[in-house]
Amino acid sequence: MANFSYLVIDETSRQCVLIDPTGDTGPMIEMIRREGLDLVYLLNTHGHADHTSGNRAVVAATGAKVAAHPDCRVPMDLGLEHGSTLEVGMLRIEVVHTPGHTHDGVCLLCAGKLFTGDTLFVGECGRTDISGGDAGALYDSLFGKLLGLPDETEVYPGHDYGPRPSSTIGEERRTNYTLAPRTRAEFVRFMAEP
Repeated sequence: MANFSYLVIDETSRQCVLIDPTGDTGPMIEMIRREGLDLVYLLNTHGHADHTSGNRAVVAATGAKVAAHPDCRVPMDLGLEHGSTLEVGMLRIEVVHTPGHTHDGVCLLCAGKLFTGDTLFVGECGRTDISGGDAGALYDSLFGKLLGLPDETEVYPGHDYGPRPSSTIGEERRTNYTLAPRTRAEFVRFMAEP
């Protein structure tokens, strides 16, 4: 499914977080051990299995705490509320609740890098035609929250669905057809089109 998992490291303390472990977690766990990293948190952007399937193996191997939105149906140690921050070494990770693809979706902002899960892809946005999807909520998340970030904010999506693996908010604003100017009602109709 061309999923991305991300390891975000504070190079001074060697503390880190792992975002959306999925698929074969062996190489991720091996890298954490080989590099002498202290995995503090395992962060889930939402509860879909393609983003959480590695949770159990990573926790068993590292003892990391699982954090996700409180509505997420995964075993967790910490709920990520909108506007809250996590501190990992010198890193500050800000939580942006972005419902729409799912009700429990969050994006994670750290040092000008935005990890978007399935809310925003390079050249696309998350589906809303599945259980828990809400096109109106996705519009509010995209246009009311993410597009308010500076153009230079780097975008790291949950899947490699676009022409390149990452982008910026400015580039997505200019080129992503799902972010063309629309009213909320127009966006809801647009998302309902085949």
